[in-house]
Amino acid sequence: MADRGRRRIARHMAEAKLPAGKTLDSFQFELVPMVSKAQVMALVAGDSWLRTGANLLLFGGQGAGKSHLAAAIGQGLIENGWRVLFTRTTDLVQRLQVARRELALEAALAKLDKYHLLVLDDLAYLTKDQAETSVLFELIGTRYERRSMLITANQAFGEWGKVFPDQAMTLAAIDRLVHHATIFEMNVESYRRREALERKRGPDRRAARATIKTEAD
Repeated sequence: MADRGRRRIARHMAEAKLPAGKTLDSFQFELVPMVSKAQVMALVAGDSWLRTGANLLLFGGQGAGKSHLAAAIGQGLIENGWRVLFTRTTDLVQRLQVARRELALEAALAKLDKYHLLVLDDLAYLTKDQAETSVLFELIGTRYERRSMLITANQAFGEWGKVFPDQAMTLAAIDRLVHHATIFEMNVESYRRREALERKRGPDRRAARATIKTEAD
């Protein structure tokens, strides 16, 4: 039984297409104080929110750690028996557009139902195009209160008019996503910029920081 369980988790990890190395152990919670580690661990357990089709929304600037946290949550959920798919928003939308042209959109959306959580990374990069945003809107509507979504975005809701082509669609999409949602606003300095500055400061500063982190752990 244990072997079957491990094989099942391995299959689900492979199909999830999670970016490598983005785990909860490597996520630096101390640098994103508005994100509670205890709350994230409760989300990773998954039972209550995934069973009701609730959503998780991560907002923040470039390099704030949104994709890392999204992937880490996905990995934790898979280890707890759930099925997850991680994809860039633009990639999935393009696949759904192809399905629509082939008159197979309904079947494509139904196939996504096997995933308890669908992670759409980088909503910001979707262009304000009627064809693209309409299939995204259909995806949101299809999963509403049935299957969960995790969305990362650079813009807060006030900027979503740049993604959806009209105000009515924008408001309807937001309404469905937030109706049952946990929202993290990760307004912190870019990880990548911080790491670049630390490299510039030299090894002594990095060693000191590593020592501080070890003591805190």
